[in-house]
Amino acid sequence: MLIFTEKKLLSSHLLSLQQGNKAIGFVPTMGALHKGHLSLIAKSLHENDTTVVSIFVNPTQFNNKEDLENYPRALDTDVKKIKSLSEEVIVYAPSNEDIYDAEIASQNFNYDGLEFQMEGKHRAGHFDGVGTIVKRLLEIIQPKNAYFGEKDFQQLQIVKILVEKHNLPVTIIGCPIFREENGLAMSSRNERLSSASREKATLIYKTLQEAKKKFKTNSASRTIDFVENTFKKYPEFTLEYFEIAEEETLLPIKRKDKTKKYRGFIAVFIENIRLIDNIAM
Repeated sequence: MLIFTEKKLLSSHLLSLQQGNKAIGFVPTMGALHKGHLSLIAKSLHENDTTVVSIFVNPTQFNNKEDLENYPRALDTDVKKIKSLSEEVIVYAPSNEDIYDAEIASQNFNYDGLEFQMEGKHRAGHFDGVGTIVKRLLEIIQPKNAYFGEKDFQQLQIVKILVEKHNLPVTIIGCPIFREENGLAMSSRNERLSSASREKATLIYKTLQEAKKKFKTNSASRTIDFVENTFKKYPEFTLEYFEIAEEETLLPIKRKDKTKKYRGFIAVFIENIRLIDNIAM
């Protein structure tokens, strides 16, 4: 397995593959890999000649310094997990300096208003940080296909707009949410939960499933009330938001329209750890 820590060496290696018309698949990650990440890598391996996985905890997409400092980092363990799928995967694990050169700072992006919804409301500058790192990684690796999980559905839609606005020659492929046996959406942050809280956090997906059922026969406002009232019964949780939005625009629903697809989005704190999830409504 090849592991690169410098973009110049990685680009030089990938250039020879690109000249040979090899299709490159790319899976960007912040490490602490779980089965959800591995499912993206497996899909890329199946659909491309070469797969590159980046492992980089991007400082510019964190608006909470403590969250950045506590984010799990385990490169050796991550590499072992990738090797269990294939020895042929290329890993790019750069330093902050290699990615950002002189200054660790975000660019400013316009995502047609998607950046101001949900996560954007609660994490100032988050999507500028996401856009900065995704754009740089796509320019360095120049893949044919790039794979993103639907757990971060808003991010997925924003990356699609980024690629379109900057004319980047890559296809963005969304992949289904991978869940633990109890239904909790897989996330690197789950590793920071106590075993008791990890089990209690199943309430998030169970509530989303109930909300989906209620939405079929109730208004959006009543469905939102149901979710908010559910979490009020459990003081160990802090519900940051639950919103029902159009999948395409991510704008909050006003009135149901049978011609549109909707999705429920949620962010919850437990043990001061922030978890997000979503469900097609």
